[in-house]
Amino acid sequence: MYHILIVDDEYKIRELIRKYAEFEGYRVDEAENGMEAITLASQNDYDLIVMDIMMPMLDGFTASREIRKKSDLPIIMLSARGEEYDKINGFQLGIDDYVVKPFSPRELILRIDAVLKRYRKNHDETSEESFVLEGLRVDFKARIIYIDDSPITVSPKEYDLLCYMIKNANIALFREKLISEVWGYDFYGDDRTLDTHIKLLRKSLGQYSKFIITLRGVGYRFDAK
Repeated sequence: MYHILIVDDEYKIRELIRKYAEFEGYRVDEAENGMEAITLASQNDYDLIVMDIMMPMLDGFTASREIRKKSDLPIIMLSARGEEYDKINGFQLGIDDYVVKPFSPRELILRIDAVLKRYRKNHDETSEESFVLEGLRVDFKARIIYIDDSPITVSPKEYDLLCYMIKNANIALFREKLISEVWGYDFYGDDRTLDTHIKLLRKSLGQYSKFIITLRGVGYRFDAK
């Protein structure tokens, strides 16, 4: 049974998510602000957190940043705003998905299911220990990316995206395929999510971003030739 934490200052929102999540078999805890979320996350071994952005005492961005210092567990962000700045800020913090209010409870549950399946799959893949190409090295078991022997910090989703591209190197990857495989669901929201993550990943890789090739009108390819 997956154990998730719902963080929102609105009781009705927490109650609604809890109702659907428990119906699907999830074990659910609740927090009404960011401070409480940090405390609970340090005391419990959660599988996923659903976090609102705008909350009293401590906002969702700050709470997620603190939680990310100790754990890479999946976080889905909720927001009444859909501005690109908020999404980019969340992705840079390592948010796995972003849902704008008002939302369909059933859709949120499907997104939770997908994120958890993708997270577990990526953590369970141990067929290869590492990948090396020039000064780029990826330790699959430790989930660490090295640039010229120095570890770099990337969000969990950036890491998952790079690993999927590496494991499918030299293959043209359609946008829809990347989104489906990395995000784990049939994406029908803002498709700029993929482009934003590619942009952030390229920035993190520095000179080795040259291996990620844009295929206009198609998608991307990791060039390992």
